[in-house]
Amino acid sequence: MPVKIRLARHGKKGYAYYSIVVADSRAPRDGRFIEKVGTYNPNTNPAQVDIKFDRALYWIQTGAQPTDTCRTLLSSKGVLLKDHLLRGVKKNALTEAQAEAKFNEWLKNKENKVNAAKESNESKKKADAAKRLEAESKVKEAKLAEINKKKAEAEAAAKAAEAEAKSNDEATEAPADEAKAE
Repeated sequence: MPVKIRLARHGKKGYAYYSIVVADSRAPRDGRFIEKVGTYNPNTNPAQVDIKFDRALYWIQTGAQPTDTCRTLLSSKGVLLKDHLLRGVKKNALTEAQAEAKFNEWLKNKENKVNAAKESNESKKKADAAKRLEAESKVKEAKLAEINKKKAEAEAAAKAAEAEAKSNDEATEAPADEAKAE
């Protein structure tokens, strides 16, 4: 029976999450499986991958073939590296202590890379938020300046109209006063 490690889809349309399962290659994608060895949620940033490390390693060593996506996920969690190192131990290329040391070193480096990526994402988000806030404040200031300019123009026009009305009143009163004086 050819055994595969593959994804089984769950969730609703447009928001899928997956179970990482060990299944007969002839079984349907979301159908019968032998064992569930993890989950994968690509909807979060970064994608969330939870794997039962020892069970996934057991199935890889037993001969289960991962699909391309599962191979990437297992590789990112170190299952394939651990399998590689254990095969080296079986062939007497490494001692078990050396293999464990190499694996632990890889885990530390991987954790540092992930933390650095998270920090850079957070700093980018903060910088983008600051840029948006600055741009929004500039737009707000420009609109406020435009409104103040229009208010000033309206006040100047009102004063000019008032002054013109006064001059018209004085002009109409002056001829009437001259006519009375005569």
